[in-house]
Amino acid sequence: MITPQTIEQITNRIDIIDVVGEFVKLKKRGANYLGLCPFHNEKTPSFTVSPSKEIYKCFGCGKSGNTISFLMEHEKYSYVEALKWLAQRYNIEVQETEVSDEVKTIQQAAESLHVLNNFAQKFFTGQLLETEEGLTHALTYLEERGYDENIIRKFQLGYNPQSKNTFTNAALQHQFSKEILLKSGLVTERNAVQQESNAELFDNYRGRIIFPIHNTTGKIIGFGARVIGKADKTPKYINTPENEIYVKSKVLYGSYFARHAIDKNNECLLVEGYTDVISLHQADIENVVASGGTSLTTDQLRIIKKYTTNLTIIYDGDSAGIKAAMRGLDMALEEGLNVKLVLIPDNEDPDSYVKKVGTTEFKRFVETNKKDFILFQLDVLLNEAGNDITKKNEAVNQVAESLSRINKAEDFSKRQSYIHECAAALKIDENGLINLVNKYINERVAKEEKSRTEKHEQPTRIAEDKKESLLFQPDDLQEKNVLRVLLEYGLNTWDENTTIAGHIFEDLEQFEFDNPEMANLFNEYKQQYFQGMKPTAKTLLYHENEKIRSLVVNVTLFPFELSHRWDEKLGIEKNINIDNGNYDPDTKNDISITDVMLSLSYFKLHKIKKMFEQNQQDIENSKSWDETKELIEVHKHLKDFEREITIQLGTVIIK
Repeated sequence: MITPQTIEQITNRIDIIDVVGEFVKLKKRGANYLGLCPFHNEKTPSFTVSPSKEIYKCFGCGKSGNTISFLMEHEKYSYVEALKWLAQRYNIEVQETEVSDEVKTIQQAAESLHVLNNFAQKFFTGQLLETEEGLTHALTYLEERGYDENIIRKFQLGYNPQSKNTFTNAALQHQFSKEILLKSGLVTERNAVQQESNAELFDNYRGRIIFPIHNTTGKIIGFGARVIGKADKTPKYINTPENEIYVKSKVLYGSYFARHAIDKNNECLLVEGYTDVISLHQADIENVVASGGTSLTTDQLRIIKKYTTNLTIIYDGDSAGIKAAMRGLDMALEEGLNVKLVLIPDNEDPDSYVKKVGTTEFKRFVETNKKDFILFQLDVLLNEAGNDITKKNEAVNQVAESLSRINKAEDFSKRQSYIHECAAALKIDENGLINLVNKYINERVAKEEKSRTEKHEQPTRIAEDKKESLLFQPDDLQEKNVLRVLLEYGLNTWDENTTIAGHIFEDLEQFEFDNPEMANLFNEYKQQYFQGMKPTAKTLLYHENEKIRSLVVNVTLFPFELSHRWDEKLGIEKNINIDNGNYDPDTKNDISITDVMLSLSYFKLHKIKKMFEQNQQDIENSKSWDETKELIEVHKHLKDFEREITIQLGTVIIK
């Protein structure tokens, strides 16, 4: 963990115009800056950056946030990676909190692997481009395959010489330990039963083309190594074994080079191999990544979803390619991705096909041959089933099970459209297919509820007749408004004894936030305040918790009004009379006091309305006169409280 002191140094140095301006061309427009949004294609600038609030907002696509969230969104950095990027930019030394010995060991191993991989990439690229063996043996092979030097340098390709330990000796001379060399997979050990010596270490990738594998921030986390020419008695590819920084199921080859193009095109092309990615990039088709020849995983699909929800899978047209594509369908549907499939014809793959037909024809082929993945799956299943009733029944169930994976509320109409088309193709009753899909959905929900129950988590259920009840209506508007005035005015003076924040905490002592995220932000502010810190919207904009940062942006950017009379009430602050002595209309002209009072009053009034309803239900369900009398007293108390607030506000309408 980065220490709070370091984070404070970083956030104090941040200049949002300086950082965002590195990626977006900005022009001053009044107090703000304007530019073309980097998150979607637009011709008229709608991307606004406010240096005073240290916030950006696109009024076209809705993206918004602070400097750190911009780096996280644009560069796909983690929170810590964004902080370290900023620290390096502003020459700030990063101090981290103490961690356990186990975690420290993992961190040290990860750092050593990154350093080693960086060294190895430079070594292999040098061997490819600067040695006689590399030039005559490896570079010639790559050029024959159609790769030019620019694309070779872009993807940092390399070559491991034929001799048994050229790389090993170079790494040992640079003080890399035997343990880290073996962990990286770059080196292997022979005759391990003999007495340990450096002679037992050999290059694992000798005589192979080297493909560095980058994570989404550009760091090299592993390597793929391909034989030159045909592979007879040896694997065609050897890949890095899993270690502290390389987990195969969480990596997509080429994601670092494709991330901006995927954002701009709002589509990700998925291929199988390293050379498919490289050839398409060379053909100026850059929104492409590769699964590395493995079955798609949920983690890989989530990497894609960071950039777009539109996925087009481009695989070989043989049976192996079709099966590989279909294995990831259900996971892609669950992640809410719109999946299309393109099969390359004539025993070609994307690598060979784009070289054969060129960029324009390849793009045209992909665009005109996209097949809806669900409907394609249905065609395959029906062809396999033929006239076999049993297999056709299995096909119906498999399609229904896949459709049940489209389970997000916003995708309801899409699922219904699929059901209509699939029922027609299967020649079955549409209502019957709907029932079957719902059966799979209900089974999954029941399984999840059972799992929650076993973990002592009771699923929340709201009866249909209670949905209109005030008890079940969220207080988001009122709660957001309290957070807004707390963030905006909290450190201002309320009276000679306390601040506005102190008054808010005291005034709401008997009330709670219903929304857990808003409650979390309120409690975080409160905790920092009573620890002697000075929380503001600016300081909380850079909180380590993403949900807190996002909510601060949301509250800061939008003034949440509770009724159409809000502006009118703020404009007549001198006519408001407060009996508690906290507000003197003759001396207080600061609109913040009135704003806070109104926000708190609306908040409390709405909560009291809900308390009334709950108390009324309790009275109706009361089983004794004594209990009923107590509840009636509660009712009177709430009524007095409500009257006190409405006297202050005048007649109001709660929305």
